[in-house]
Amino acid sequence: MPHSTVIGVHLGLVRQDRVLLGLRHNTPFADRTWHLPAGHLEQGESVAAGMAREAQEELGLDLDPAALRLVHVLHDLDADDRTGRLQLFFRPEEGAVATEPDNREPDRCAELRWWPLDALPDPTVPYTRRALAAISAGHPLTVHGFPA
Repeated sequence: MPHSTVIGVHLGLVRQDRVLLGLRHNTPFADRTWHLPAGHLEQGESVAAGMAREAQEELGLDLDPAALRLVHVLHDLDADDRTGRLQLFFRPEEGAVATEPDNREPDRCAELRWWPLDALPDPTVPYTRRALAAISAGHPLTVHGFPA
């Protein structure tokens, strides 16, 4: 059977060792849990274009896809539905964010808040916590849930 993978894109905005997280609400995944601004890739869209689109939709940020840097890949096999998910984590180049992030999806995000990287809130999406720790440690890849 051909391999099939869901692709997620995540934006890591970090300022002075603090990361921007949103408190999800009214969502089927991770309701009332802190998570990076994120979304799924759409058909025919490059990963950088998808990340720029999600940044605009969720935060009102106009990011040039060429100014986004891939900082981590998390390949996860979901324990519940056994679906492979490739989670891509991006950071904008210095100076690429010209405006302050704004919560543009209050129907799905109760609030945005900057959190210290070494003191993330509870609950935070577990794979988000895992990826941020790996990024801080300089590890470009995390594989989770697959048999050894």
